[in-house]
Amino acid sequence: MLVKENILRIKEKIADAAVKAGRNPNEITLVAVSKTFPYNYVNEAYLAGVKNFGENYVQDFLTKYDELKDKDIKWHFIGHLQRNKIKYIIDKIYMLHTLDSVKLAKNLNKKLESADKQLRVLVQINIGEESAKNGIHPEEAENFLDELQTLSNLKVEGIMAIPPYFSESEKVRPYFNRMRNLFDKLKKFNCENINMRELSMGMSNDFHIAIEEGATIVRIGTKIFGERTCKFK
Repeated sequence: MLVKENILRIKEKIADAAVKAGRNPNEITLVAVSKTFPYNYVNEAYLAGVKNFGENYVQDFLTKYDELKDKDIKWHFIGHLQRNKIKYIIDKIYMLHTLDSVKLAKNLNKKLESADKQLRVLVQINIGEESAKNGIHPEEAENFLDELQTLSNLKVEGIMAIPPYFSESEKVRPYFNRMRNLFDKLKKFNCENINMRELSMGMSNDFHIAIEEGATIVRIGTKIFGERTCKFK
């Protein structure tokens, strides 16, 4: 495995992109997307200094969580969360990136209330308005936040997006720019459980552009762990 070397290169590129945009590299959180990779890959990345990891599949995540529960890892759930699986992860994850419906929000809040816990969440925005992807349409974001204001066990900390994929990464810039504009607009929400401070966007192919456009969290998998050969449901 070349995980350590890959992480060093990624951190250098994050710093370069931040400096290019006149930003402090320390403002940007690297989430290593470890979905489908076994726990030893996560452990190698952890030993190389990564503390934030992204998972998509509940069963896959729980296996790794048990193997690595003695580590001070911040687990980010970045996949679509089914309501019947909420109970398995709410006491184990640091942040949910994919809040995409009022029904899911209410179910989450109810379970958290029963457990006397709170959870950091990001609202997923379908910035490309693609039918195959989950997320709130940009024009619905303000109304959605209005709905969340009463769900006090959810700590809404920002927005997240998976824009359309382009082999020429520069073509994704307009979508990142739209996300930044929406993020700035939503910062007007300032109530007890909403504090818009995180903009999660950018992956292996385009994270440098996302940083130039204002990302505070980038989610990088392939360029750290390599190509995936396994799939989970």
